Amino acid sequence: MRILLVDDEKKITTVLKAYLQQEGFQVSTAINGLVALAMFKENPFDLLILDLMLPGLSGTEICSEIRKISSVPIIMLTAKVEEEDRIQGLSIGADDYVTKPFSPREVVARVRAVLRRTSNETSPLADAVSYDNGLTIDNLQHEIRLYNQEISLTPTEFKILGALAKHPGRVYSRGQLVEIVQGHDFGGDDRVIDAHIKKIRQKIEATPSDPQIIMTVYGIGYKFNPSAGG
Repeated sequence: MRILLVDDEKKITTVLKAYLQQEGFQVSTAINGLVALAMFKENPFDLLILDLMLPGLSGTEICSEIRKISSVPIIMLTAKVEEEDRIQGLSIGADDYVTKPFSPREVVARVRAVLRRTSNETSPLADAVSYDNGLTIDNLQHEIRLYNQEISLTPTEFKILGALAKHPGRVYSRGQLVEIVQGHDFGGDDRVIDAHIKKIRQKIEATPSDPQIIMTVYGIGYKFNPSAGG
């Protein structure tokens, strides 16, 4: 597994790289956003660890650019502790969020957890399934297609949509979706699910402000409508 570690603090990159290498990962490092983006476009990586505050391009800008071309798992590092900063990072496509200062062992554990969650073997659908609303969820290819046009989802978005679609009509609470995509040890606000749902709707709904595929059940959560037009 190849990891790109992006942080302008040399002490952090040195320590984290050593810990990750001890766990068998191949680690490349970058100290600014422009270099990181260039490295990513030139080389395949299995996961990114990305500092939020970077010279050149910010972590959020890099994450947004990468999400245009790839669903590679991304873990954000930040000194910011405000809830809205965390939600913003997750809403633009990050899969996890670690606040500084942190234990290197915690970061390694997060890396392994994110890789487990985003692997094909743990995806909620066992095969390609097509629905009357025009969606096809292909777990074997890890693809989403809307009327045969491929839709790019992040790994977390893929898991949320897959979980909802596995049981059409079943209502999932935010807490249940958090457990499915982030695990039982997630300690954050379950409102991050709302940010992910918003992003998914922007990609698959004909009118995101009037969703017909992922329906809101007020006061409870969300459900998947297999019949509505996309």
